Amino acid sequence: MSLLSIILILFVAFEFFYIWYLETIMPTSEQTAKVFHLKPADRQQPVVQTLFKNQGVYNGLLGIGLIYSLTFAQAPLEIARLLLVGIILVAGYGSLTSDKKIILTQGGLAILALVSTFF
Repeated sequence: MSLLSIILILFVAFEFFYIWYLETIMPTSEQTAKVFHLKPADRQQPVVQTLFKNQGVYNGLLGIGLIYSLTFAQAPLEIARLLLVGIILVAGYGSLTSDKKIILTQGGLAILALVSTFF
């Protein structure tokens, strides 16, 4: 795997750790509201906080999986590609069902990282 691919994959992992942080640790913060376009009343609802925390765990696990693929995996390229494809598919789904910008904001870096693994 090229140095460029490793760097891009690390950036994707850190992006998903940031999303984990916002959703799991800071679900009621101004920054979380800004990133996810939440109204103040919405972010205070316990059900929204619970959903964010649950979703945040998944995002954190994606970050951990990407770090694992770069450090301990026996098949680092295949695992990284699998996780990146999953991220891109979920971002595509989010762009169809929620906000069209999600394909770029959550999937853009993953697309670049995936493409870089083929060179």
